[in-house]
Amino acid sequence: MQNYLTPNFAFAPIIPDHAAGSRVWDTEGREYIDLAGGIAVNALGHCHPQLVDALARQAAKLWHISNIYTTAPAQMLAKKLTEHTFADKVFFCNSGAEANEAALKLARKYARDHFGESKTEIIACVNAFHGRTLFTVSVGGQPKYSRDFAPLPGGITHIPYNDADALAAAISEKTCAVIIEPVQGESGVLPADAAFLQAARRLCDENHALLVFDEVQTGMGRTGKLFAYEHYGVRPDILTSAKALGCGFPIGAMLTTDAVAPSFAPGTHGSTFGGNPLACAVGNCAFDIISTPETLQNAVNQGKKLQTALALLGEETGVFKEVRGMGLLIGCVLADGYTDRAGELTQAALKHGLMILVAGSNVIRLAPSLLLNDEDLQEGMKRLRAAVASWLG
Repeated sequence: MQNYLTPNFAFAPIIPDHAAGSRVWDTEGREYIDLAGGIAVNALGHCHPQLVDALARQAAKLWHISNIYTTAPAQMLAKKLTEHTFADKVFFCNSGAEANEAALKLARKYARDHFGESKTEIIACVNAFHGRTLFTVSVGGQPKYSRDFAPLPGGITHIPYNDADALAAAISEKTCAVIIEPVQGESGVLPADAAFLQAARRLCDENHALLVFDEVQTGMGRTGKLFAYEHYGVRPDILTSAKALGCGFPIGAMLTTDAVAPSFAPGTHGSTFGGNPLACAVGNCAFDIISTPETLQNAVNQGKKLQTALALLGEETGVFKEVRGMGLLIGCVLADGYTDRAGELTQAALKHGLMILVAGSNVIRLAPSLLLNDEDLQEGMKRLRAAVASWLG
């Protein structure tokens, strides 16, 4: 097929055509087990009938009305998000990058409103990932994603992940925000230490800075809790969500408190499509399913089964030296003899009818449906075993 899109993506050599649950079929009729979840997006699998119905019903009523107005679906979803989290207010947008952009802008605006113009510094972690806008890619701390777009926005400091001492040394009265992923996703599925997040909360309080949790990938049930911060008992001032929030329909959200939200006064920030009725209708339905104890427990149970099976595969083949993660966000670190070859293994897996991901060049990442059943889990592992065997030759 002729490609008419810009060359910034290296597309896989198949074209997905239709899907259901954790199974995908391409235009040639080949079947795949999906343990990638659309990069942690398809939290309820593909074409969940309740989501399809919610979208169809809203599509027959109202698609878009602009943010001059609010709508019942937007207010309903915001109510659910606030009732189940630390937050009081929600800003809707279209993606994780936009949610993080809003969070960072709000943090600077809040600091300016309350402490003056010099309190602008943002502290982030090395090898973080917060999106692809110029601001968020600069905060992300991965030069490979930002260096070609210089000059970059200033006032950003990076510290090593999970290094509380480095954070204590970096933070000051000039710091307006500290942004952290509770689990670093793109750089290798690295969970935060509880002591690191607790120190971040304490240091932010001492320096009148806002603590921002980027839960674009870890939120909406991915780790077995609705949001990953619940595992740690550390409440942020701002939280960002996207990916699984719409289970495939584009929507992002920034959650914050009544103490912080007023800095986004009318006209300070906006989004043409943010909170549109279609996205919020799907988000409402997705929230109702994901937030049930049954769905969250399935993520915990199936995550344990997957980690156990992956660790066993690593022991038997020598291909993985570590399997880590939370819930159904799992990273398999390649053994020393296979360094930087994660992409090769994902290609081999695809040839064997399995969709998996990379997290950097040295980690295989799995982020399947939170509704993953035993049959698909076992079949996925069977295909991964076959792929590893062929890859090792």
